Amino acid sequence: MADFLSTGIIDAQTLQKLNLIPSPERIRMGPVAIIECPQEIPCDACVAACPSHAISKTNINSLPRIDFDKCTGCSLCLLACPGLAIFVVDLSPTNGKAYVTVPYEFLPVPKRGDKVALLDRAGSEIGVGEVVKVFMSRDRTYAITLEVDYDKAMSVRAFKISSRR
Repeated sequence: MADFLSTGIIDAQTLQKLNLIPSPERIRMGPVAIIECPQEIPCDACVAACPSHAISKTNINSLPRIDFDKCTGCSLCLLACPGLAIFVVDLSPTNGKAYVTVPYEFLPVPKRGDKVALLDRAGSEIGVGEVVKVFMSRDRTYAITLEVDYDKAMSVRAFKISSRR
């Protein structure tokens, strides 16, 4: 389970064992935050950012926990996370696609309609997606919502701009 400590790359199985992944039924109901923060570190920006009080920690160093029934997938926790460890996944579309919202701190900022190369947790390209929404926090952190193939939604965690419109 602790391979991520030596590689820096966490896998979905480890996240599942740590109870950091919502049930497939919950993800199919609509957008929900997934916190990929497996280490006990002194941070609680996500807790303070959540307007639904869906995120909690037993102490400042404990792992954040999400009450997936309370989470609305608003992405405010994603924008507040200094570790860029929060993603919002939505498997509710019925057209074979899904939406994944990821934090983004690079330039240039993509635009709606841009095609991008999808990257997994290890940074490997796993396909092509389309930017469907771009929004920014007050501190200028961007969140980018990507339309991806349904079967890639739980793997996409970043992207790189592959071409501009």
